[in-house]
Amino acid sequence: MLLADAPDDSGLLHALSEFSAVISVLFPAYLLLLVLPLLVRRTRRPGKAEDYAWHLFVPCRDEEAVIGDTLAYLRASCPTAHLWVVDDDSEDGTGDIVRRFAIRDPGVHLVQRRRPEARQGKGEALNAAYRALCAWLPAQADRRRVIVGVFDADGRPAPGCLDFVAARRYFGRQEVGGVQIEVRMLNRTERHPNPEAGALRNFADRLLIRMQDLEFRAPVAALQHARKASRSVCLGGNGQFVRLAALDDLNAERGRPWTGRLLEDFELGMHLLLAGWINSFCAETYVEQEALYDPRRFLTQRTRWAQGVMQCFTYIVRIWRSDRIPNTGFLELSFFLAQPWLQLIGALLYPVPLMVLATSYARHPHAAAHYLASGGWIGIAAYLVMTVGQFVVWGPIYRGKCERDSGFWQSIGWGLAYPFYLLSLYVVSWRAVARIVTGRNGWAKTRRNAEGRTTGPVAKEA
Repeated sequence: MLLADAPDDSGLLHALSEFSAVISVLFPAYLLLLVLPLLVRRTRRPGKAEDYAWHLFVPCRDEEAVIGDTLAYLRASCPTAHLWVVDDDSEDGTGDIVRRFAIRDPGVHLVQRRRPEARQGKGEALNAAYRALCAWLPAQADRRRVIVGVFDADGRPAPGCLDFVAARRYFGRQEVGGVQIEVRMLNRTERHPNPEAGALRNFADRLLIRMQDLEFRAPVAALQHARKASRSVCLGGNGQFVRLAALDDLNAERGRPWTGRLLEDFELGMHLLLAGWINSFCAETYVEQEALYDPRRFLTQRTRWAQGVMQCFTYIVRIWRSDRIPNTGFLELSFFLAQPWLQLIGALLYPVPLMVLATSYARHPHAAAHYLASGGWIGIAAYLVMTVGQFVVWGPIYRGKCERDSGFWQSIGWGLAYPFYLLSLYVVSWRAVARIVTGRNGWAKTRRNAEGRTTGPVAKEA
């Protein structure tokens, strides 16, 4: 049977061919635009941290396992900064550990919160630190030269981090309100992340950790570099710095700098952009945090992130109306906000071309075979290569920019594993929708790895 003799399948196969051709062109173009800013990035000279007053916020809830080491590290790596640790009504010894530090060191401040005001999410904990800082600062303080940094309870900023953030191209520009630094995984080289498990499980756990490091240091870093051109850089929950004067503007407008969405870091960056401030991304320095190796806790964390982005979807209207965000910034932010929803659709659409081909082959095998033999296989192959290849390429890019001591074939293995890692995000999107539909909007605190080795629930719902 010839293709012309099967009109029903002919239309489907021609549509499949055109769809594959479009994908084959769009994916490489998008990847090239994303990768170029990362590849041409240059390391530049740091500024002088002493030109600014630094105050680091560390929100904590049941962080007994890590907070002591974190405070000791922050005092050593950022000796001129004041540390404001928010104990959000912890049920373990977090508050006692911080209190002992504060007694010995006047640069450490404990912000104690109790229920019912406490446990209302990370944003409210940060608002409490902001109010405590404002009450502590003298009235004559130059609030444009006061910089607030936010670190997780396991955050490890690089030595000299504050000098790089203080550089002329970052807070040296008066219009810059927020700066996000690169995020790395502290345990990316750990050989046995799960000592109680066997070799195969530890291999899978190591791979999950490595994928998180690859994600943040290659695709996310590339995207943040590209966002500089569109003035749409986003802030993250770990390693973000904000000018106190910018927080004051948001507080005057809304009654608090941080609001109640689950993705409070991204929302803060959005509010800064809408208020006329510029956000920037600094890759000259970094903060290290512990990657999760347990798949369940990883999905819990990413579900919260996806739900937070979904909650912020309504900002598209405000971005559209704003005359402070350029058109390219509107397009980029709109795509980011729509991404969890697009993943829901993508989970259904990505298999469609192959399903069309399989259906056609089952109904009219000779027509489908003729289509493939006449060049249709090229479009199908290009579709598969571009769909998977756009993610695989990040393995070698990650090696070249971040892990040069690793082997080339090892980087190829990382690249091949990355698409499978991203499949989890489709699961995450559906889980986030389920939480929204069932009205579960509470903030879920994901347990640290040290806590994950004990028994108990995977996460605690606020």
